[in-house]
Amino acid sequence: MGADHPHVCLTVSAPPRGCQAEYKAKIGSHPSSDRNATCACLAHSTALVCKQTEDSRRGSRWSIVGEKVFRLKPTSDRAVWFVKRLAAIAKVDLWRPDSIDQVAVNSDVDFRVGAQDIKKTIDLLEKSGLEYEVLIEDLQAMIEQQLDNKERSSTLHSYVNYNDMDTINTWMTNTVARHSNLMSLQKIGTSYEGRPIHVIKIGKKTGQTKPAIFMDCGIHAREWISPAFCQWFVKEAVATYGSDPTITKVLDTMDFFVVPVFNVDGYSYTWSNNRMWRKTRSKISGSNCRGVDPNRNWDAGWCTIGASSNPCSETYCGPRIESEKEVQAVANFIRLHKENIKAYLTMHSYSQMCLFPYSYTYDLVPNHNELNNLARGAIRTLASLYGTQFTYGPGATTIYPAAGGSDDWAYDLGIKYSFTFELRDTGRHGFLLPESQIKPTCEETMLAIKYVANYVANNLY
Repeated sequence: MGADHPHVCLTVSAPPRGCQAEYKAKIGSHPSSDRNATCACLAHSTALVCKQTEDSRRGSRWSIVGEKVFRLKPTSDRAVWFVKRLAAIAKVDLWRPDSIDQVAVNSDVDFRVGAQDIKKTIDLLEKSGLEYEVLIEDLQAMIEQQLDNKERSSTLHSYVNYNDMDTINTWMTNTVARHSNLMSLQKIGTSYEGRPIHVIKIGKKTGQTKPAIFMDCGIHAREWISPAFCQWFVKEAVATYGSDPTITKVLDTMDFFVVPVFNVDGYSYTWSNNRMWRKTRSKISGSNCRGVDPNRNWDAGWCTIGASSNPCSETYCGPRIESEKEVQAVANFIRLHKENIKAYLTMHSYSQMCLFPYSYTYDLVPNHNELNNLARGAIRTLASLYGTQFTYGPGATTIYPAAGGSDDWAYDLGIKYSFTFELRDTGRHGFLLPESQIKPTCEETMLAIKYVANYVANNLY
């Protein structure tokens, strides 16, 4: 939601990492990452309720019990007007599109509604005559079902589980240490709350500067499948180097720079407090709302279309370009290596799309045909494994206009192969893609990334 909701209770089918010790002991307490919160963990049969209790000065507890996710498709300008009016009345959290300004005729609109507004929303929808469906009947139950891999460890990293930030940090250190002949780890900055932001460099060490591909995951905090893919990619790159001809050729001739989690504060917050959090966690002067949309904070038509100047909006562009420390860190790294970086890839969810510039304007880029053909080839390769269908094209026309995005910024910097991948699914689970889909999602996406990487390696500029 747009406003700051730091007080949340999450019920999960496996214990949150921050409460593992208490889970094992069946009762206890553990300080959360929020110094004003305490995490009281109580075991109830196979489930665990991690209750966040807040300092009394911070207000009442936020909860998702009884919430639903709806979908409708406005078929006229009047229907678009109704959706915008509904959003104002019921205070909905838009899942797709990102912003109410992006609602358009004949485009699906997915939105989350709080329990207190369910009846009002259904009454308004019925009176409107618009066709709608309930995508997620019980959001709380969907969150519980997301962690559906029963073989969970209290501390160990797993490529088929969602891992919290501490686990990912430990995994990065250990993985790079085990494969130091092919990998190195660099801290490129710190977040608003002081967490490290890392980039993993993968490639044959030749002693010379090589062309590179940059890939980041986890710009938006609630899109958990995105960091899961970056972890999977790192695993596959080192495991198949020497046996997979494409991976071997790419890593012999190029380097990969991988940021497994871009929005480290927001991602941590989705584990400790609010699973649906999207933005960064920076404090905004003059506002009680927190966070900036890190994919509206770049110098690419900044804050002009598909972005908001309202700090309480999910698409808040920030008080200025690169106001966010996380965006600054990544932008500075890319600028430092811009002569060598030949492709920029950023992983998101959900929608099943492969997008390329532009999103901040309807203008086509000079190499539009090349990017269009490359995107088409990538998604055909992706579909060859499980038949998963993606759409592709320029961001503005394929999904919606959005200014201040990282892919447009990278393209305008001179990186002519710039792509955004929106991974599974198309709305059945939305941001709550079950762990049982991590493996197939990552396997098919790996094919697309290899296709793009191979093309770039053969078409260096």
